[in-house]
Amino acid sequence: MMENNILSVRTCVLPDQKEQKADVGRSFLGCTTFRVGDLVKSKDQQLTLTLRTSDGGKTVGTIEVNLVKMGELEAGETDHIATDAQDQKFLCFLPLKSCSRGCLCATCAHSTENLERMTDRQAKEECALVRECTATEGISGKDNLPSLNAVLKNPICKLYRFPTSDNKWMRIREQMAETTLSFHVPKELINLHIKEDMRRNQELKDLGELAPHWDNMRRSVIAHCDQMLTMYQDTLAELGKHTGSSFKSSCSKGEKTLEFIPINLHLQRMHVHSPRLKDALYDVITVGAPAAHVQGFKNGGLRKLLSKFEAERRNTGYQCIYYSPENTAKAKEVLSNINHLQPLISSHADLLLNSASQHSPDSLKNSLKMLSEKTELFVHAFKDQLVRSALLALYTARPGCVLKKPAMPRNSVEEGGDLQHQDHPSQIKRQDSIPHHSEYDEEEWDRVWANVGKSLNCVIAMVDRLLEKDNLSNIKEGENDPPAADCKVLHTGGDWYEQLYPLVITLKDCMGEVVTRAKQSMAFVLLQELACGLPQCLMLTLRRDIVFSQALAGLVCGFIIKLHTGLHDQGFLQQLHTVGLLVQYEGLLSTYSEEAGMLEDMAVGISDLQKVMFKVIEAKSEDFLPIITGRREHYIIEVQLPGKMFELLPQEIKEGKLLRMYPVLFNVGINEQQTFADRFGDTTLQENINQENLELLKEYYKLFTEKMPPDCLPHFQEQNDLKGLLENLHQNIQAKKRKNVEIMWLAATICRKLNGVRFTCCKSAKDRTSMSVTLEQCSILRDEHQLHKDFFIRALDCMRREGCRIENVLKNVKCRKYAFNMIQLMAFPKYYRPPEGTYGKADT
Repeated sequence: MMENNILSVRTCVLPDQKEQKADVGRSFLGCTTFRVGDLVKSKDQQLTLTLRTSDGGKTVGTIEVNLVKMGELEAGETDHIATDAQDQKFLCFLPLKSCSRGCLCATCAHSTENLERMTDRQAKEECALVRECTATEGISGKDNLPSLNAVLKNPICKLYRFPTSDNKWMRIREQMAETTLSFHVPKELINLHIKEDMRRNQELKDLGELAPHWDNMRRSVIAHCDQMLTMYQDTLAELGKHTGSSFKSSCSKGEKTLEFIPINLHLQRMHVHSPRLKDALYDVITVGAPAAHVQGFKNGGLRKLLSKFEAERRNTGYQCIYYSPENTAKAKEVLSNINHLQPLISSHADLLLNSASQHSPDSLKNSLKMLSEKTELFVHAFKDQLVRSALLALYTARPGCVLKKPAMPRNSVEEGGDLQHQDHPSQIKRQDSIPHHSEYDEEEWDRVWANVGKSLNCVIAMVDRLLEKDNLSNIKEGENDPPAADCKVLHTGGDWYEQLYPLVITLKDCMGEVVTRAKQSMAFVLLQELACGLPQCLMLTLRRDIVFSQALAGLVCGFIIKLHTGLHDQGFLQQLHTVGLLVQYEGLLSTYSEEAGMLEDMAVGISDLQKVMFKVIEAKSEDFLPIITGRREHYIIEVQLPGKMFELLPQEIKEGKLLRMYPVLFNVGINEQQTFADRFGDTTLQENINQENLELLKEYYKLFTEKMPPDCLPHFQEQNDLKGLLENLHQNIQAKKRKNVEIMWLAATICRKLNGVRFTCCKSAKDRTSMSVTLEQCSILRDEHQLHKDFFIRALDCMRREGCRIENVLKNVKCRKYAFNMIQLMAFPKYYRPPEGTYGKADT
């Protein structure tokens, strides 16, 4: 029975600033418990309770608890208004006369489900308070979506009620949840890294016999790569042993075994129910800035380290051949295409033979279509000057080649004969390494490469003949045949399988010869990349993998949440597959000391997310965790949805269209370290990042306006608003004003108007992030939901004092104190300062 449930009440006094002691945040009066049934049955529905200290010993006073009907609460009757939620039926109220500066916080030991079973009379009783839900229905709400519950765990819920400007009440549900993706995504990524690196090491071994210089280089590279591979394997094994919490606390950022895991990754959600406005949902993903904390920042972060490394690699001398980052990336792409397409072509060729053996015309046509499409992609993958030049370089590295004295590097396109006038010549620079005792036949590669296309044409011609003979048996064999001059098999009689088999074998043989040569040449390019920078190259790859892993875990979480909340928004779904998804990161890092290195890591990690594509598939089991495929610089995330939800998607998404991401980062340092940077240091890094990402944001907006109709924006927005906001953002970035937090407010507003995903990051997503998130929530209540202007600061302090973010601090450092001191807060912008009593010394 509801009446038997027990309600626990804590009361406290919030002293005035004049009375505040340095070491006391707030004075606890005491606590008490009572049965709801006793309150309902009592005379005048009022109880006077004795307050005792937390240990239950000393009596410190009394408190009066009343039931109040809706409408009985008059303006001015309470000094601190905090709240209630949409489905809250039965609450308690602390009148002004009991505690003139008090705030009541109730922890209900019963669930929302029980609350809805109350009597009609009980359902009509409501009042204002902050309530903490310890047994909510989960972050997915009453729908209880298994696919969402699979990635969100341990939700915390706070319920508020605030007055609006027209003297009505709005109700707010604030929720926070950690995610299993914090560990799932990094483990999937590390597993892919291991497979990719093992494949690369094998490709290096398969280069064949090399001259002593190159062979020694290969041995050294493989030895270093094997060491890194062992490290990845050990990390994956340690993560496999992890049990318990689904998040990495801020105190664990220096743990080696957890360096791939994002710091303090949570979903922060605010659900607003306004009396005259449609219910609204606002999500922010909070996470520590993606950075390699274990490796440190003594020499800066990725942005600086990569630039320095590339400059040094250009001056490696004659020991190895220099290939630009674009060409090494192209080499990796070619190898990836080979590994992907070769088995597909072989499989489709077998299906073609199977259709021929069954004498099935329709099946034969379909198999030929698939074989042709994949083979054309295969041939196109090698239509690049890089393969030709790399084959020549590999030829000179074979034993027996006596090289001339190394000269100044020159463009290898000069070696390319008829291809030197291509629109996009290769920028590869290499030694003048022409064989002394023989000449390399560059046209041989062209012949080998072209044989694949010729073999395919023979297969197509034979299938056309067989189908034509089958349909037009009265026409002479060979009449109106398509040209097939290179085909060796010209007759069409007999069994289909017998006619096609030799041609398919020839196609496979030609393809195999191309694969062998192309694989070796591209592996030779990668050997140069690694050899030119050992061991820095591998350490930078490791650092980039760590940062990317943290960034990707947050992105996958944000995408899944956004997809679930937008499933019934056809405009958003159209935008998703037509334009892509905007992902806006708000950074609060300073540009001073170690945090400058963190910002450099974060900028590169977020930029790398541009190479990630998403795909939505229908789940075939109860396991709804996302599936990650691909390689470095090209990952595809497959998000699984239950059948009923999958059917809500547009046809384009259901057919597997890849969905693009558009990540942008805007950073404004707000702490005391940024004060040092502004006055004595350098803020160029922050200025450059903001300017670069403004251009990316403008590009996304342009793409959006070109491809989407105006009515696809949220109903209360207009395109003119966005133009004005973008211009305002541009002016604020150009102004170079110190601690210009308006940049972050404008960027966040633009993101919400463009249906984007919001991220807020600081060093550990605990203190500065909490200030920013609560400020954003209260600003939304004021600007979009008519929060009474006199209650803006009260609501802000209430959320920071009793809301989900102080619970986040507790989860991280086992203490309800934001890690600020008075001196630090003097440097903070006004609205980023927590209320008295909520900050102090705490480990971070």
